[in-house]
Amino acid sequence: MKTILIPTDFSTNAWNAIVYALRMFQNHTVKFYLLHTYTPAFYRVDYFLGGPEFSAIPDLGVDRSVSGLEETVARIKKQYPNARHSFETISAFNTLTDEIQEQCNSKDIDLIVMGTQGASGAKQLFLGSSTVFVIRKAKIPVLAIPEDCPFRDIENILMPNDYLSACNPKELEPLIYLAKHYKARINVLHVKAASDLTDQQVKNKGRIKEIVKDLPHLFIELHGESMPSAILDHADSSDYQLLVMMNRNHSFFEKILIRQYVDQIGFHVKIPFLVIRDSSEKYT
Repeated sequence: MKTILIPTDFSTNAWNAIVYALRMFQNHTVKFYLLHTYTPAFYRVDYFLGGPEFSAIPDLGVDRSVSGLEETVARIKKQYPNARHSFETISAFNTLTDEIQEQCNSKDIDLIVMGTQGASGAKQLFLGSSTVFVIRKAKIPVLAIPEDCPFRDIENILMPNDYLSACNPKELEPLIYLAKHYKARINVLHVKAASDLTDQQVKNKGRIKEIVKDLPHLFIELHGESMPSAILDHADSSDYQLLVMMNRNHSFFEKILIRQYVDQIGFHVKIPFLVIRDSSEKYT
């Protein structure tokens, strides 16, 4: 991984995500793009002409955005100096998800790192809405860092899988990359339904085995538990440093993102959450 995009709103959670990424990739040569998006309290005519830079009319939103990014970079260089890391700031008048998509396309971003937002009055909501929207739209891996989550060396990675699609080895490259670097074990978790695996599921499971065969790995079967609480309960009861899931439309992953689902199981995710896009065909 060489290019990492980190959106920030200058909050404590956003800073924690930055620090996590700096430590996670401290031995890697990385260019970090720090992004802050803003929209003015009211739309000005000059925005249709190209914005404040075009009209030379000052905008406090722009000033706060630029100065906040400059202060963030200065803080990074003071507290976490690293000759392998370089930084570029991006201040954009745009919605967060649209700007992320534009930057990913123009700068060939390898990874998005975001801090999750705490939910006032709803502690079980483990992802803030901005993070959810980014995960749903992003075509590249997204690493969500929970509030107050410190960096720990990765020894065990949990990857739930229902074996309903054939994993694309290229899309699993971020997982393999991290597992190799940290010499971590990949734990593939399957929550078994009442019926046995179909022939296609057996084939898809074998495909995963082939992909991870040269790495420490373990296949885990859970029986008689409901989704997605089984995954979250297992992650909570074991010592994992990273949860990896494939983002596929209409999968159980989407259920985890639904607030009422999370409220029902009363679980708050405590470990970083890497979401990898799954573009492979789903089998039933």
